[in-house]
Amino acid sequence: MVDYFVAEFKRKHNKDISESRKAIGRLRSACERAKRMLSSATETSIDVDCLYEGIDFNSTISRAKFEKLNMDLFTNCMVPVVKCLEDAKMKKDDVDVVVLVGGSTRIPKVQQLLKKFFNGKELCQSINPDEAVAYGAAIQAAILSSVHNNKDFTLVDVTPLSLGVKLHSGEMKFFVLRNSTIPVKKSGNAYTAFDNQTSAEFRVYEGERPIAVDNNFLGTFTLHNIPPALKGHEKFDVCFEIDNDGILTVSSQHIGTTGNKKQITITNHSGRLSKEEIDRMVEEAKKYKAEDEECKKAIKAKLALQNYAESMRDMVGV
Repeated sequence: MVDYFVAEFKRKHNKDISESRKAIGRLRSACERAKRMLSSATETSIDVDCLYEGIDFNSTISRAKFEKLNMDLFTNCMVPVVKCLEDAKMKKDDVDVVVLVGGSTRIPKVQQLLKKFFNGKELCQSINPDEAVAYGAAIQAAILSSVHNNKDFTLVDVTPLSLGVKLHSGEMKFFVLRNSTIPVKKSGNAYTAFDNQTSAEFRVYEGERPIAVDNNFLGTFTLHNIPPALKGHEKFDVCFEIDNDGILTVSSQHIGTTGNKKQITITNHSGRLSKEEIDRMVEEAKKYKAEDEECKKAIKAKLALQNYAESMRDMVGV
């Protein structure tokens, strides 16, 4: 809308205000007020005194024009709705209630697109869309600080990406899957990868790609003093745990005579990805899914060949 009125001002007065931060800021505030008015009115006016070089600016805009100018943004609003259903493995018909949260859900076009997407389902507008998020954040803060118990409230957070460790083959072994509810604790086993192995390195990654190095590296730790033995003989218990504050602890303990244990703690700020980077990684996982499957087949074929060669070597006593 700002761009639209910048162009109108230039057309009327032959002056370009796009380089004036002050003028753009005042125009943006006027457009914000107009946007809110159009949620209840079909037309509203823009009035800014002395907008640029002493020139007053007056204009009008209709709801239809506003919707046309921003249709690409309204359409983009539906993308996270589709993604949310996909991540939850749900269909539209599985949704009982659609609750509107956030000031922009007052825009009639947004409501119209949502209602159409959910096959005409009525939208729940009984809560204040401006206060709902702040209210939930305040409740969560009270629960985390022990000011309020959580017997009456349940606020759920999830892991944005899958978590796991790199195997000797280069593959990613997943322990915590994407969208797992926090807090979460998952454990599994790992084994030595070659004969007479006396230490084991655990490299922790987050991401959706089956090859570990294609994901985001979070940290590493090494378990030492492992008794030498044939590969696959020595066993480790690997545990991933995320607490209420989103702090990840990865530990590994040797299951055997030593009982050695080592762990690493990863906070939300140590190497973790931003929302934009997380979205990019999820899209890359979809984009390169076919290539990743071919890579996994190649790794499995290579491992099978290695195992066959070793078994032949043992048979002939080399």
